[in-house]
Amino acid sequence: MSEPTRRSATGTEERAVGEQDPPASVAAAWGVRGRPHKGPKPGLSLERIVAAAVQVADAEGLAAVSMSRVAAELGTAPMSLYRYVTAKDELLALMRDAAYSPSPTSTGDDAGWRAGLSRWAWTMRAAMQRHPWVLHIPISGLPTLPNEVAWFEEGLRSLQDTGLEENEKASAILLVSGYVRNAAMIDADIEAAVRASGKTPDEWMASYARTLTVLADPRRFPALTKFIAAGVFDRADPPEAEFTFGLDRILDGLAALIRARR
Repeated sequence: MSEPTRRSATGTEERAVGEQDPPASVAAAWGVRGRPHKGPKPGLSLERIVAAAVQVADAEGLAAVSMSRVAAELGTAPMSLYRYVTAKDELLALMRDAAYSPSPTSTGDDAGWRAGLSRWAWTMRAAMQRHPWVLHIPISGLPTLPNEVAWFEEGLRSLQDTGLEENEKASAILLVSGYVRNAAMIDADIEAAVRASGKTPDEWMASYARTLTVLADPRRFPALTKFIAAGVFDRADPPEAEFTFGLDRILDGLAALIRARR
């Protein structure tokens, strides 16, 4: 693949300043370029490698994913994977992109931006629940892979008739996606803690209330004492209820901004 170019005033192609070729695996994920091979057609493909890595992560957790482990899953030598992905970090980025597929698409039934962005957030949450290991892959840059860009496109599409400035749309998408990621991470951590305790969610919450009652002096923590006495910790609220509350408050704030812009 040639270097990124642009047309000059004379019609000749010039390389844009600061532009660089994307990693070969990123280009291959977009279908822009495949890795060249000599000899017989190889049995491997980037898609097969990523799918095998996702399968390992789903079954055994992200810590189990390594080039050698994925190669073993595919019945090949680890070095053969490096013809497609040059490093584990590259593989993790491709795995995360695969985990978010498919991206949400408009159904035509959405009643405005709020329904569209809400659907976008719930679909993202569902992807994180299917593949909770994605929460442990650091975000290393802006969207460049196919599914990432498709999600960004759909978020922008949801906000296209709101009257928000383009930079405000990007900020709104970042706000919502950050909330979804944080909420999903908290849910996963609490679920792991409850599972480790051997208690039901309701029992786990009630034991927490009893612990606070023993440790916290009501004179020092009067607000907390009132909170516990109200029975808030008597049972665990469904994670969906907590998620709905937070998402609705964010969308309320965006609605106020949109009204102001109009």
